[in-house]
Amino acid sequence: FSKLLQSDKYINDLMAKYILDFIEENHLKLENIEQIFVNQGPGSFSGLRSSLAIAKGISLSKNINLYGYNTFMWSGVKYYNKEKNIISLIKIREKYFISKFDNKLKVIIKPKEVSKSEIIENYYDILKIVPKNISKKIDEKILKLNNLVIVDLNHEELEFLYLQGLLNNDLIKPLYLS
Repeated sequence: FSKLLQSDKYINDLMAKYILDFIEENHLKLENIEQIFVNQGPGSFSGLRSSLAIAKGISLSKNINLYGYNTFMWSGVKYYNKEKNIISLIKIREKYFISKFDNKLKVIIKPKEVSKSEIIENYYDILKIVPKNISKKIDEKILKLNNLVIVDLNHEELEFLYLQGLLNNDLIKPLYLS
């Protein structure tokens, strides 16, 4: 990974160009790429749809394996096999969403919306993971809870998820949260 594309209102129009420029600048050939990892969300409808369409198009046209992941699981990878249960917490547009995993990152609770009071009352003692890039949006009361950890998302950890068989390689679908 050498470039991270942050979303803005025009990125969807330019993403394919950025990918082709990246391949050319780094003297890569699509024929030499074995895997594509694509974030399934959560995120904006247009951004996810564009990302998945481009990734699927490249994958199908060049016979490259395509794997999907989501930010909930990705944020908990550092705690694989270390904690009994993990709550991954994300805030989008003033709404909180959680997903719960066991120690092998198998989903116990699929992503769902929860209130601030539910987080404080129901998930007080369980390990809570918040991605660093989202932590600025989280309420101070939640950030002060026991067992809350702010984690950096490291793209190299996607390889670990792949090796553990935790990435989605079926029909990759986006994770829309409203």
